[in-house]
Amino acid sequence: MADGYHHGNLRAAVLEKAAEVIGREGPHSFSLRSLAVELGVSHTAPRHHFGSREGVLNALATEGFRELADRLRANREAGGDFLDAGVEYVRFATDRPAHFDVMFTPSLLGTDDEELNAARKAAFDELRTGVDSLTDRGEVEDAAAALVAGWSVVHGVATLALTGNLDGSGLRSLFQDTDLLAITRRSAGLLFGPRTPGSPRGD
Repeated sequence: MADGYHHGNLRAAVLEKAAEVIGREGPHSFSLRSLAVELGVSHTAPRHHFGSREGVLNALATEGFRELADRLRANREAGGDFLDAGVEYVRFATDRPAHFDVMFTPSLLGTDDEELNAARKAAFDELRTGVDSLTDRGEVEDAAAALVAGWSVVHGVATLALTGNLDGSGLRSLFQDTDLLAITRRSAGLLFGPRTPGSPRGD
């Protein structure tokens, strides 16, 4: 079977197809052989690039963490604050639902993939930088708790939306503005929104 892809293009095509299948059927729904069939390439071609099914998932998660880090960095460099970073986190999740699913399902991923570990660290370093800026301005006293609280809120909103529970529970209808990013900003704003100067959160 003729592959019809240049070397670099096939790798990108496998990841794109894997994301498509995962978004449609979930992360346990594909094999390297099924991806090869969908792409119309030899069944050995994906294995040549990724080695195994786990290799595809590691690469997909790495791609996701890199994009998330880039988005959070761009938000920071444009003057966005920690609340803006949280909104961007949810925007990423809804733009890349398959990546998001794989990124935060550790049982799917290897623990010794250096590129994945570096990409994950870069993304979380950006989140930590946002919290550090709040600490430097005296807006929070417990940076670790602020990081966990902020991540929990935005990750929770993203997960509720992606799993259909935000709508299924009727929670979205409680908001006047039902746009997901507006809901994120309002919800996370309870923790990290405007406040009276000189009054640290957590008092």
